[in-house]
Amino acid sequence: MKLNAIIVEDEAKSREILRNYLSKYCPNIAVLGEAQNIEEALVLIRNNELDVVFLDVEMPYGNAFDLLDKVGDIDFETIFVTAYNHYAIDALNAHASYYLMKPISIDELIKAVDYVTDIKTKEEALHNQVLTPKTKAVNGKLTLPQQDGFEIIETADIMYCKADDNYTEIYLNSNKKKLVSKTLKYIEERLKDSNFVRVHKSYLVNVNEVVKYVKGKGGSVVLSNGKEVMVSASRKSELLSYFK
Repeated sequence: MKLNAIIVEDEAKSREILRNYLSKYCPNIAVLGEAQNIEEALVLIRNNELDVVFLDVEMPYGNAFDLLDKVGDIDFETIFVTAYNHYAIDALNAHASYYLMKPISIDELIKAVDYVTDIKTKEEALHNQVLTPKTKAVNGKLTLPQQDGFEIIETADIMYCKADDNYTEIYLNSNKKKLVSKTLKYIEERLKDSNFVRVHKSYLVNVNEVVKYVKGKGGSVVLSNGKEVMVSASRKSELLSYFK
């Protein structure tokens, strides 16, 4: 699959190295332009239909996060390229698909491009279609601690779960909501064999309740009750693997 890309990097030598690597080792990437600052990058982004942006974190008069804030809603993947590893968490929170350290490893670059190519291929196949998961519901039960004991619910009755600090809101397909004093990570561990997937740091969804995938900034899924849930770029590949 051919992917349209731009390179956003303030150092000319770094742009040249990345351009040459992409040309030699990632032939499915078409570099449509290059930018050395935020303003030049905005022009390229607004005037091209892009699949992926290779984005340096530190730039004159701003950084990668400032650029993404100015762009707003996007439907391209972002591969961060930086010499500073302390930006990794910020990159994930900004829906980065991949994080490359300088000097760029050719193997890591190929992995990053393959990862994005796989995502874009699946997105194109699934975008705005009625989805049917490849897996079927697994029967099971989830025990929820209560102040006066515990409650047992069927896992198939859970539509999605939402993090609320050290609590978790569990939404059922009966339109009822349960609040439990457990973290979302705790609930995720209990449901890991029941076709639930973490699509965002705040959301865990029942794959069997997903009816539509919508492209966008990170993308989103629509559940059978009409609820739309954002999907983090770092979680997208796992989610899409459940569907044809």
